[in-house]
This record gives sequence, C-alpha cells and structure tokens, in this order.
Amino acid sequence: MSESAALRVGYYGDDFTGSVDVLLQFARHGWTGRLFVGLPDDAELRAAAAEHDVVGIAGIARSLPTDRIDEELRPALEALRALAPQIIQYKACSTADSSPTIGSIGRVIEIGREIIGARPVPILFAQPDFGRFTVFGHHFAAENGIVHRLDRQPTMSSHPSTPMGESDLARHLAEQTTLPIGAISRLRFDDLVTRLVSSPAAAVVLDAVDNADAAAVGRAVLALDSPVFAIGSGGLSWGIGAAEPGDAVALPAGTPAHGPVLAVSGSRSAQTRRQIEQAAAAGWLVAPLDFTDAPAQIASVRDKLAQGRSVVLTSDDAPGGPDTLERIAAAGADVISAVTDLTRRIIVAGGDTSGRVTRMLGVSSLAIVANPVSNVVLLRAASDATGIDGLELLLKGGQVGADDLFENVRALDA
Repeated sequence: MSESAALRVGYYGDDFTGSVDVLLQFARHGWTGRLFVGLPDDAELRAAAAEHDVVGIAGIARSLPTDRIDEELRPALEALRALAPQIIQYKACSTADSSPTIGSIGRVIEIGREIIGARPVPILFAQPDFGRFTVFGHHFAAENGIVHRLDRQPTMSSHPSTPMGESDLARHLAEQTTLPIGAISRLRFDDLVTRLVSSPAAAVVLDAVDNADAAAVGRAVLALDSPVFAIGSGGLSWGIGAAEPGDAVALPAGTPAHGPVLAVSGSRSAQTRRQIEQAAAAGWLVAPLDFTDAPAQIASVRDKLAQGRSVVLTSDDAPGGPDTLERIAAAGADVISAVTDLTRRIIVAGGDTSGRVTRMLGVSSLAIVANPVSNVVLLRAASDATGIDGLELLLKGGQVGADDLFENVRALDA
C-alpha cells in the first residue's frame, strides 16, 4: 500500500512538452495530477502525492550527455520511489529521441532497474492518437499527414541531436546499453503479463497500432507486481489511464486571457516553421532572437506588444556550439520576463527549449487550464517570481500542432 493514499503513478519527464502530455493523457481518463518543474522539496512532493493520482517531475534528460543523466535522473527516481506509487514512468519522446551519447534511454534503463527493481522494463513509445505506431518492434511516425518509418521520417532522420538511422527500437536501444533488449509483438498480447514477467530481457519494447493495443499494455503494466518501472510516451500514460478510468471532466477549450501573444522558438522542425509562416501571414511580427543586444530586442518586442501585435522570436540564426541550447533559452527567458505586463500568454516551441526556459523563469509547478485541441494544452504557471505566477504557457514540441496553431492560441477565449 502506498504511503501516499492517492498516488498511483509517479513520473519523470525527459523534456517539458512530453511531461505536460503525460499529465493530459491521465486527465483525459479522470486522473488528477500535478507537474513540478524540477525536483521539489520532500514536503511539497509528499503533499502533492497525498492529493493526486499522478505526480510528475519535468526534467531535461533527453538533451543531456549520457554522463550527466545520472545526476539529473537518480534523485528524481529515488524521490518518486520513496512515495511508493504502483508505477514509476520515465516519460520518453514518442519518436524515441536518444543515442549512446545524448539522452541515452539505455542508461535510463540501467538506473531505473537499479533504483526500482531488476525486472523486465516495459517500453511503449507508440502513441496512436498522435501518429506514432510500433509494429513488430519497428517504429513509425506521421509527419504532415504521411506515416513514415522512423529512420525515414523527415524530421527524425535528420534530427540535429539524435538523428534516427534505425526503426527497430530494440536494436536502437541495444546500442545504448550492454543489457539485453527484447520485444513482444502485438500478436503475442494474449498473455502479456506472463510474457513480460518471464522475459529474459532487461527491457521489452511493446507494439501498439491503435488505442486498443495501448490499453492492453496499460492493463498489463497495472497487473505487474508493484513497484513497476516503465518507459514510454504519452501513449503509455493513455493506456494506463484507459485501463482504470476515473470520472473524467472535460477540460475547457480556452481561458479568459486575451491580447497579443509572445512565442519563442527553439525548434527547427518543418512543422514549427510552417506554424511560424502562418503566424506571419496572420500579421505576427517574426524576428530572430538577438544574442548581442538584448535591451534593444526587449524594447522592440515591448513596442509591438503594446500596439497589440503578437510576436514570434526564432532561433534560426543562433550561433553554433555546445552551449547553443542554453543561449537560446536564456535569451528567450530574458525577453519573456521583461514583457509579462503586456502579455499573459506565452508559447515556447521545442521540447528541450521549453524545459530550460521554464526553469529560467522560476516556474515551480504547472497545471493544465485548457485543452484547445488534440494534444495541445495551456498551462498555468505557479511561481514566486513577480509577473510569472499565473502566466499561461503553451509548451510545444517541434512536431505538435496544426499549421495555424499560433494564431488559434492567440484567439482563444473562455
């Protein structure tokens, strides 16, 4: 029995956009949750665990070198383990973003088994309602309405940090650890619990081509002896929630906030580019982040927002180097902090950028306040920082959202 009467799932998210998605998938099935920005103090974590079904810790492991994952992940998993939930999920991207040197999920498997238990780790990257499918262990991802094998998907095959050259997920993960990685096809889901328990592999990749498959995985994970360490996307969260749904309450599509919007983009995906082009066509000012004269950029953005014009700041001209991501996030956070009196709704594009910007803003936790469409959510920030508390944030992964997303978010109303 859990020390925390309400807590059923504790999770660590390897980026912020995916962490938010997990919260959404559970909420769709009536599970309550709270998402912390980084590891909170023990008392705050236990208080949340006593009140909610799900507690999450949003992190940045996906973008970290392998030798830094331990210092990021181990304290979070140990804190979640101490709460004694039935399931501890490591939220991984639905496109399996990882490599032996960056965001290694192989290393995550090793750490998780050490802390939570040396049993086969169920892995589900598939998220069917988001166009992510696994069939016979091979992964597929939709882009612009077309489903591609992962190693041929335009965005992931040329990803700047973790380009995908392999669609067989067991092989992809086996390059990241010396532990054996297995797979179970959906054709063998007839006795999935037994197959998972008896697997000789340290971790097992699972198929899913539709929501029925995801729910079957969810039922199996819930049936395993507690505590369960599992790795997966929001598709795994959806499946667990679907297996034991509560009384779901429809999330509102909008909020009373109105006025111009500021968007900061650290994403270079084709989909984000299309969204920025649509925003420009709708009258938004589009400008590159300025890494040399921050005061001038802040003055320019304030001027446009004061006129009621929304603004997108892009990272296409960011200087290269190992600290590029940090510089993009710092520049974006500086502008956001300086304009919260003129806009209360902010978009941050890019999973890795979102995490860093949110931390730099001094956000302590996030709660869903609206679900305009599909997997897009507006969050309300909690913070001790002046101007940040109550700010509405849309943290958007590179491939998330329709082409007109930015303008639709600007126009949202309660």
